[in-house]
Amino acid sequence: MNNKVSKSKEVDQYILDLPNDIRKITDSLREIILNSAPELIEEYKWSMPNYSYNGLVCYLQTAKQHVNFGFHKGNELQEKDNNNLFQGTGKTMRHIRIKKMEDIRPEVFTNLIQAAIALNEK
Repeated sequence: MNNKVSKSKEVDQYILDLPNDIRKITDSLREIILNSAPELIEEYKWSMPNYSYNGLVCYLQTAKQHVNFGFHKGNELQEKDNNNLFQGTGKTMRHIRIKKMEDIRPEVFTNLIQAAIALNEK
């Protein structure tokens, strides 16, 4: 049985076209997301990589100087964000802004992704 998430070719291309430093960050985040839960589905929609399982889980939104690692139900994850990384005041979405590789925290992010998946299992 294949335990690896299937990567979307559109996301592959999207990442290849990014500026070098943003590409490295995006690639690292993508690996963390895909490795955190084999059941996630990777899709390219709304002009960015999105990950879902029983509904939307998280996304990667790139900009010139940073990458937003976002959660569709971030408002419900707020209590799990022990490091106060979440930004945003939207009705439901929250994001973590990553400006450099050192901002990436694999364990913290994996826990948030798994908590987001759990919300969709309720």
